[in-house]
Amino acid sequence: MCGIVGYIGKRDVAPLLLEGLQRLEYRGYDSAGIVVTSPKTPGLKMVKAKGRVRDLEVKVPARFKGTTGIAHTRWATHGAPSDVNAHPHMSADHKVAVVHNGIIDNASELRRKLEADGVEFLSETDTEVLTHLIARSQAEKLEDKVRQAVRLIEGTYGIAVLHADFPDRIVVARNGSPVVLGIGEKEMFVASDIAALVTHTRQIVTLDDGEMATLKADDFRTYTTEGTRTTAEPTTVEWEAESYDMGGHDTYMHKEIHEQADAVDRVLRGRIDDRFSTVHLGGLNLDAREARRIRRVKILGCGTSYHAGMIGAQMIEELARIPADAEPASEFRYRNAVVDPDTLYVAVSQSGETYDVLAAVQELKRKGARVLGVVNVVGSAIAREADGGIYVHAGPEVCVVSTKCFTNTTVAFALLALHLGRTRDLSVRDGKRIIEGLRRLPGQITEILAQEEEIRKLAESYADARSMLFIGRVRGYPVAREASLKLKEVSYIHAEAYPASELKHGPLALIEPALPTVAIVPDDDLLEKNRAALEEIKAREGRILAVAHREQEKADQTVIVPKNEDELDPILMGIPLQLLAYHTAKALGRDIDKPRNLAKSVTVE
Repeated sequence: MCGIVGYIGKRDVAPLLLEGLQRLEYRGYDSAGIVVTSPKTPGLKMVKAKGRVRDLEVKVPARFKGTTGIAHTRWATHGAPSDVNAHPHMSADHKVAVVHNGIIDNASELRRKLEADGVEFLSETDTEVLTHLIARSQAEKLEDKVRQAVRLIEGTYGIAVLHADFPDRIVVARNGSPVVLGIGEKEMFVASDIAALVTHTRQIVTLDDGEMATLKADDFRTYTTEGTRTTAEPTTVEWEAESYDMGGHDTYMHKEIHEQADAVDRVLRGRIDDRFSTVHLGGLNLDAREARRIRRVKILGCGTSYHAGMIGAQMIEELARIPADAEPASEFRYRNAVVDPDTLYVAVSQSGETYDVLAAVQELKRKGARVLGVVNVVGSAIAREADGGIYVHAGPEVCVVSTKCFTNTTVAFALLALHLGRTRDLSVRDGKRIIEGLRRLPGQITEILAQEEEIRKLAESYADARSMLFIGRVRGYPVAREASLKLKEVSYIHAEAYPASELKHGPLALIEPALPTVAIVPDDDLLEKNRAALEEIKAREGRILAVAHREQEKADQTVIVPKNEDELDPILMGIPLQLLAYHTAKALGRDIDKPRNLAKSVTVE
């Protein structure tokens, strides 16, 4: 959830680290800190601050020089945001400094033992435990000190360590929380996310769980926590530094909403096979015979990825006629689910590092299941753990609230559904129909975004609502769930999503003029059923905003969405509701890119 950045080389390190923290602030923004050193001026110098990176920046003194350093921007797990709880954490002798992402499960037990030995703790964090363990190690090498310490801890970590006696190196380690090395020209970088690296290098190495690395200015080496050397080949990052700029928009969320037409074009590019009315998905590692043996598809994700999976499951059932469902990975991994050898499991994660999804993948692999990954980040943990998968090619998504990655993930599921359908019983005619619909998506997204001014006015008229109800039936229900989540995340207005078919079974009790309802009304075979739900709400003086393919008589306002194929309509119907959430939040003066209590990549439990 937090952001780590480090550097070793010849340059003045503080400005580099502060720039990296700015790029990682979407991963955590309640406090931040920086520590620097240099072979020429040994000793560790540290500054920490509660609040945003800008609050740290004003506290860094002018004479804060060094050529090696580590820094951190925090999302609190242990201890409230404060200067003391901010990372880095330093040992009592001021020789060891540690930044850490993740959660140490046995921190309380280790803390009690250390306190019994006379160690005094300054913070409430679990990370400080690790700092003291490293400082108290009797090993001669820094690598061995870190290795001994991480063997004692249980839980997840991505760490970077500085030691005053070893100013020529940074030692890093990973278990369940991402650590990425950046290879420069006689300089090395480390970060928890490539966003902090792309300004300076596009050559990266991603550590695996149980792997460590030593970084020096002109070299690096990787090895396991047991000390065995590993081979790490750098790969080239496809994203440019400019991808992380706002590009003239006020917020990243606004920029990323408006990037969706181009993003969808990217996920389709090179994958459509007109000759056989299907798609090429070479990364699946699943031949036609294996695809035909699939008896069920189970999709696992969290939050927005789970909602994309719900849409994906419906498309797979409709186009491939394979039973499919979606489930929160955070629930699946704890319920001792029966793993069926004829079931294809699909793990969905924007970052490819979502801890609950990764843990579910690892449990499935342990039980012999076939797992595909649908992720946005090449080389991420889930991509490496899975048997195959689909990259969604949405490009970097910096806003905490996901928009373009959600849309591209639903399109990726449409490709998977078409591929599975054409290996089974989906006709050439239907395959061609879906392909034509997929090709229309970018242009139709552009049409929807052209209505932004009208949607802005609608959002301002709903901004005083204390709660909102979102409803949809079958294809519309996952759209309603995702729209409800968007509004909650970015505006802090309470919102609830419910199947339209369930209104009579309880939620009608909520309907009154003060509770607006947003209804998803696609022009499909359930149109009249959905209109009946609008009648029920209007009869109870409820206010209705419809998202539909044509004006809805019973709605107070209707946002018109271009019609595509029935199976693909949900991909489009969520986009105006992203704008609704955005402009509602803007009208309320919310911090749109960094909603309270949330962070982008959920790499802890």
